[in-house]
Amino acid sequence: MLSFPRVVACSRTCSRFLGLSLGTASLCSAGANIALLFPNWDGTYLMRGLIGKHAMLGAGLWGGGLMVLLAATLISLTGRFSKSAPCLQVFVGLLSGGLALLGAMICFLTSGVALKDGPFCMFDVSSSNQTQAWKFSYPFKDLHNRNYLYDHSLWTSVCLEPSKAVVWHVAFFSVLLCISLLQLLLVAIHLVNSILSLFCSFCEKR
Repeated sequence: MLSFPRVVACSRTCSRFLGLSLGTASLCSAGANIALLFPNWDGTYLMRGLIGKHAMLGAGLWGGGLMVLLAATLISLTGRFSKSAPCLQVFVGLLSGGLALLGAMICFLTSGVALKDGPFCMFDVSSSNQTQAWKFSYPFKDLHNRNYLYDHSLWTSVCLEPSKAVVWHVAFFSVLLCISLLQLLLVAIHLVNSILSLFCSFCEKR
């Protein structure tokens, strides 16, 4: 049977691992959001203001990125308080957990809505009796009969510019969605670890 000091030591190690994992995930989240601002690594769309609102919101930068990175730093520091100040450890743990939870949830919801609405791209809006006309908007947003996520024939036939706009959009917002899910899982483990560490610290003093 594990002794309380050993459990506390394991909790400390777990906090460092969770902090490192969340920090790495936050950097990946920021990188994916930056990629969404440069379709096909072309900066002209950003300079012309032709980037979708979901990417411009930057939830992967400040939500799943900066907020989670700050929380990861605090989580890594909680191990230092686990022996001398267990109450302070729980306070910092809950504060960092809440911050990471909020950032990851914002990124998750934004990514989900972005995948539902589809990419911001140029498409043909002309009817059969009109000359050709193009505009930048969300061609899949009001497409109720077909789901572009499952109908891959729409990926190359609707968006005219940027090239491979649908692939770029789906790929990086899917990455953000998966990263935010991982962050939520790590936050849940962190909260359980903080409460367990507090319980073991009090039992150790008795």
